[in-house]
Amino acid sequence: MAIYLGDAGSIELERNSLNVPLLSVLNTDDVNVDRRRFSFDFDANAIISGDRLEIATEGGENLELVANHVFPSGRWYVHIDAAGGCRLFDSFAAAIRGEIGEALELIAPSTAQPINVEITNARYRYIAQIQQYQITSTRETVDLTSIGEEFRRRYASGLIGGQGSLTCLWDYERGMCEKPEHVELPNYFAQLVIRTQLGASFKGRFYLRSPISGPITNQHVLGQHDDYLWYEALCIVTNVSLNFTPAELLKTQIQFVTTGEFRLMAGTPPGYLLQQDSSFLLQEDEAPIGLEDTF
Repeated sequence: MAIYLGDAGSIELERNSLNVPLLSVLNTDDVNVDRRRFSFDFDANAIISGDRLEIATEGGENLELVANHVFPSGRWYVHIDAAGGCRLFDSFAAAIRGEIGEALELIAPSTAQPINVEITNARYRYIAQIQQYQITSTRETVDLTSIGEEFRRRYASGLIGGQGSLTCLWDYERGMCEKPEHVELPNYFAQLVIRTQLGASFKGRFYLRSPISGPITNQHVLGQHDDYLWYEALCIVTNVSLNFTPAELLKTQIQFVTTGEFRLMAGTPPGYLLQQDSSFLLQEDEAPIGLEDTF
């Protein structure tokens, strides 16, 4: 009989939204070419730095925003500055830093362009600074008793759902991260829970067991088919609290509920082909190319 220790667990998070696009108009004076910065009409808490946005014109015309881009739509990572302005980047790590020199060069549109903006992240990242997490699965039964059946009750199979909580050391800076592009910090949940238009949902993988051959990385170990045991669910953040006590570590607690499919899985998580810089090798629709025979 095997005994598992809690120090083998971890959580992966994929940014997600309610699939409701932001609709706006991009005007000529909304783009500052010299500062590589632009703005459009959206609530201050609608978009979070590091989100991968798909920006498209509503009429099918070529999008006039990023220099040398001649397509009706494009996908880039975004950084939101303190004034609510946007800069676009080719990588998640660069978007988090938000340096002007790394931002993509912009052009001002010749006329006002109606646009829609969606979040299209398709990569899991590990959540840093977790001390513990709890996840509970539930089933709601439905009483189908017919009139007159006094001594008999029948129940439908019911609805499956779940809820859980995380306790993390509070952190919002990535300076100490070895690979900042591979992690999400607890501060992200505080931003997510107040995101107004696109909701507070995320996709989560909650690992109970991970490879015993070494630490978890973004590239799974070849030949190990049964090294993982994890829950996988679409979740919505419902509460984020900070516990502040003088002379003690600042902690945050995140509570969530699951929505949609909720599964307990064993084996090896889906793998994808990577390039040398650890970015995904993409198909024509910019979805990552999966490995049909995962290891």
